[in-house]
Amino acid sequence: MNHHNWLKRAWHGILDMRMERKLLYIFIVVITIPLGFIGYISYSNYSSSIEETTIAYSTNLLENMMQRVDDYIEDMTRISSIPAYQDDIKQNLIRSNRYHEQQKRLEQHTDQTVPADFNQLLSIQRGIQSDIKFINNVKRGANSVYIFDKYGSGCFSAEAGGIRLNIEESYKYWMERADESGGEALLFGTQKYTSSLKSTRYAFTVVRKIMDQTLQPIGLIAVDANIHVIEDQITRLDKLTMGSSVIIDESGNVIYDSGRGRLALPIANDPIVRSAAGSRGSFYQEVNGERQLHIYTTSPNTNWKVIISIPVHELMRDSIVTRNVTWAATFLTIGAALILSIVFSFTLTKPLRKMMRLMRTVQQGDFNVKFPVRNRDEIGQLGSQFNRMITRIDELIQDIYQMEAKKKEAELHALQTQINPHFMYNTLEAIRMVAELNDDDKAADMLAVFGKLLRYSVGNLSQHTTLEREIQHVKDYVSLLNYRYPGRFCLDISLPPQLADYPMIRLMLQPIVENAVYHGLDDRKRQMVIGVKAWLDERYLTVQIHDDGVGVHADKLARLNLSFRQVVQSDQEHGGIGLKNINERIKLHYGSGYGLQASAREGGGTVVTMLFPTEISRSPVAGTKDHTAGGGVGQ
Repeated sequence: MNHHNWLKRAWHGILDMRMERKLLYIFIVVITIPLGFIGYISYSNYSSSIEETTIAYSTNLLENMMQRVDDYIEDMTRISSIPAYQDDIKQNLIRSNRYHEQQKRLEQHTDQTVPADFNQLLSIQRGIQSDIKFINNVKRGANSVYIFDKYGSGCFSAEAGGIRLNIEESYKYWMERADESGGEALLFGTQKYTSSLKSTRYAFTVVRKIMDQTLQPIGLIAVDANIHVIEDQITRLDKLTMGSSVIIDESGNVIYDSGRGRLALPIANDPIVRSAAGSRGSFYQEVNGERQLHIYTTSPNTNWKVIISIPVHELMRDSIVTRNVTWAATFLTIGAALILSIVFSFTLTKPLRKMMRLMRTVQQGDFNVKFPVRNRDEIGQLGSQFNRMITRIDELIQDIYQMEAKKKEAELHALQTQINPHFMYNTLEAIRMVAELNDDDKAADMLAVFGKLLRYSVGNLSQHTTLEREIQHVKDYVSLLNYRYPGRFCLDISLPPQLADYPMIRLMLQPIVENAVYHGLDDRKRQMVIGVKAWLDERYLTVQIHDDGVGVHADKLARLNLSFRQVVQSDQEHGGIGLKNINERIKLHYGSGYGLQASAREGGGTVVTMLFPTEISRSPVAGTKDHTAGGGVGQ
């Protein structure tokens, strides 16, 4: 019971609290908590997004890099198969094997060293050297190619210079492994060796036995590839990911290491290698006290596994910057919001308290209060004055409404007076040119049509007309154009009968048609077709004017539509008053939800769509009959 009373007293204490305190507490709850939550969620989502994107991107880079390495090893494998299809290579190896067999038999019978037949040996070696040159021409890029007969006597070619000094030891190791195979190519991981140039080098090797026609081994081919063939790719990969990479074979021996400190060494027991289980994946693990993201993938062809290690501080560098900026912006926004809330709350309540004091002075002697006051805050005390303000507020609203109406009327007249001289000057120039060129009665006919146009356009512009009369005005205008350019313009009208008497403000259609003629006329076409179509749906009365002219560039069309959406008219460009003024007149007369839209027409040309409200008085339009009747200049 005591707890319930305490809550009740606390609630009433909040209701009776001064207004500025209420607003301050509301602002704290509404601004501080959501902004802090949004900042945290934004940082978390951004960090997760960076991690997922980095893993996906790095995995894709790793797979592409391993694919290129696989392709290179596949080329080495094809090189090692060349002797199987070259009889010349086989014959030279058979000759070399026979030579060494003869030398061995002679030494066994004579029990002493037999001098070598250098001419025959030189001929054999030259033949094998020629075969190696042929192999190098087939595929350049292999660092060294070795061909041995079955007695270990070999020839070689080092494209990049320098061969193994321990060639005999390497041959024995290769031959031991090759004897266990059935003649297929064997891939050996990276080995360290000293070259004939006295430099330390690293290479991985493809080895294959060479068979004769009876599938008996007659020799061995070994193709060395320096690790430089994959070093460039790994360097680019590390630069993109800001990490370090290592490639190991299925036994855990290092094929390549970004730091080059573990080349050709076994690292199967390394914690990172043990954690990289399966063919691909990612995981976090600390290395030397630094947390790193490790991403790995495995080649399906060689079973080589590449592991890239990215320090978390590099991975999250952009995220940390974003986090700091986000939190700084959040705290600054919260601080600014709190300051503004304090200022706003005191600014809001101070006039209310002042108004309350003024109302107490006004209400002296008047106790006819109708507003029910339930609370004791400033708004509650101000409510007692509300009923007395209603009448005065209504009077002020009416005054403002009349002022706005007069302002709209003045703006309409100003916009309309921009269009009429523009139209008349162009028309008079057309009549003058026809009169000078033809010197016949066409000028009189044109003046008659122009008289109708002039009577319609210079009448009382504040009065309304009908859609049918607007279209008739367009017909007279196109007729006048065809006097000047016989048969050049064709007008296609589609007006449902029920829309003929539809009320409309004056001079809406003709300026759009004029704009289409003067800006869309295509000199390559014999005739220009201008269409006017109207229809009514649940939302709009739509009047659409289209032409098959040269059209409008997409960028200019976008800028034009952007200007249509602006309520305030921008500075007029030369020759651009027509469409913008019509759009302004529609918005000022009917509201901002209506106006013009421009678009490109399929097949070429431009479409201008006019949107009007559907609920407009259908009463006969007064004062417009004489504006379209006869009485033109030529009559």
